Amino acid sequence: MELMKSASKQKSELSFKLNLLNQIKENIDMLDEFVKLGDETLYSEIKDLAIKTDTQVSDALKILKFTDPMDVANAIVTIRPGAGGTEACDWAQMLMGMYIAAAEKQGYKAEITDKETGAEAGIKAATVIIKGRYAYGRLKGENGIHRLVRISPFDSAKRRHTSFASVVVIPEISDEIDIQIDKKDLQIDTYHSSGAGGQHVNKTDSAVRITHIPTGIVVTCQNERSQFKNKATALKILKSRLYEMENKKRKEEEEKLTEKKANEWGSQIRSYVLFPYKMVKDHRTGIVSHDPEAVLSGDIEQFL
Repeated sequence: MELMKSASKQKSELSFKLNLLNQIKENIDMLDEFVKLGDETLYSEIKDLAIKTDTQVSDALKILKFTDPMDVANAIVTIRPGAGGTEACDWAQMLMGMYIAAAEKQGYKAEITDKETGAEAGIKAATVIIKGRYAYGRLKGENGIHRLVRISPFDSAKRRHTSFASVVVIPEISDEIDIQIDKKDLQIDTYHSSGAGGQHVNKTDSAVRITHIPTGIVVTCQNERSQFKNKATALKILKSRLYEMENKKRKEEEEKLTEKKANEWGSQIRSYVLFPYKMVKDHRTGIVSHDPEAVLSGDIEQFL
């Protein structure tokens, strides 16, 4: 049965890629016919079709680079503030907003499964599932420390502050991958949700915290009214993190999915500077944007 599921999944992915390539071929053939006609009245149609085809080719080239079987999966993005106190908590929330906006621009769905608000502002931690084909493949490079430089809105003296936040991206494990978890290894606690959802959420123990005792992994979920649904989501995230842990052990020479670095100065993968100048720079690739407001509004494709 598992073999059939795997074969069906592979067939679906190959069909998707083949269909995309066939669409490109059809458009190129059509463009060729238009050009041969030499009819100037068709210029507008040719231009529109050429732009559409160029976009399809660009998308196809990106998709063909996804060689990891997990690239097609949904992405589980966890964001935590680092050094910087309230400023860092606010920065973590800004990053969460950036990824949600980026997901929506890509046509993906973003679901906040857990969010712990900061004491004064921002968030202490948040987990967002980005749902869509190749979400993990697109976002896995975001793993690492992100640095913000700006005039702090929380400093009455209007001084410049530097703050940090960590981003961890792992693939959401589908039901086709069998991850065995012994119930004896789980400690499941329920508590009142602190998130949105109305009076019902806040008056019942709908939120769920699952601790995997052998590894110490803790997963929480509080976005649903139903305790059952929160438990199911938390278990799925736990399976994804266990899978990621085992995958990391098997591929020590390859890029680590959750490479742990100090959440402070000198370890950042990307810097976002809002003052004294405006710039976003990826320290791994050297790619620079001089429009940080657009980047923080979800225009991150150039960095992915």
